[in-house]
Amino acid sequence: MNAPLPPKATSCAAISDDALTLPRIFEPGIQLAQWRRPVDTLISAWLDRHADDLGSGFRQTLPPGRTPDLARLPPGPGRDALADDLTLLAEMLGELLDAPTVGVRLEVVRQAMCPRLHVDRVGIRMLCTYRGPGTEWVEDAFVDHRFLGAASGGKPDESSGLLLAGHRIDSIEPFTVALLKGSLWQDNGGRGIVHRSPSVAQPPRVLVAFDAGWDN
Repeated sequence: MNAPLPPKATSCAAISDDALTLPRIFEPGIQLAQWRRPVDTLISAWLDRHADDLGSGFRQTLPPGRTPDLARLPPGPGRDALADDLTLLAEMLGELLDAPTVGVRLEVVRQAMCPRLHVDRVGIRMLCTYRGPGTEWVEDAFVDHRFLGAASGGKPDESSGLLLAGHRIDSIEPFTVALLKGSLWQDNGGRGIVHRSPSVAQPPRVLVAFDAGWDN
């Protein structure tokens, strides 16, 4: 079991040890919903053992109830547990969004993929980091969206004007299931959770992104 959630003042994120917090992503003010879960030791140990045998990952599109094909990855109980978990999460996202298919993208990364703070041009995306540090994010109230992307003038996030006084960089814990609302969600234009990839001190980092079929 996880320790009790620490107190955290946030207006744009719903964070709980209960999976029932995920549907809160549909609330207009919520840009990030997190279901905190304990580490699955079977998956974690398998990833540590085979960290250099995972290639670059894979992309698959799954209809409802379909288990992803992990035959190219090293066999073992950890791989089976990962397949079961990916099946569960894909099915959850499909049901939440009433999606005909779900795209599953497993990434094996050795450096930050998206090191600058940004908003995804999607509706709602699900992320889960299985190895390494989790995605970093910033509370909505401490971000000036006018300085996202090219408007930063190439300056670092911390000096571009994007981050307001009193901001805090938070991170999503490993094995936590997160729903990130993007700028393409209805009535969410100009908003979306501001986030970035973390630096990877002990590569590789392994994470999975799930997108509804119409976001792929």
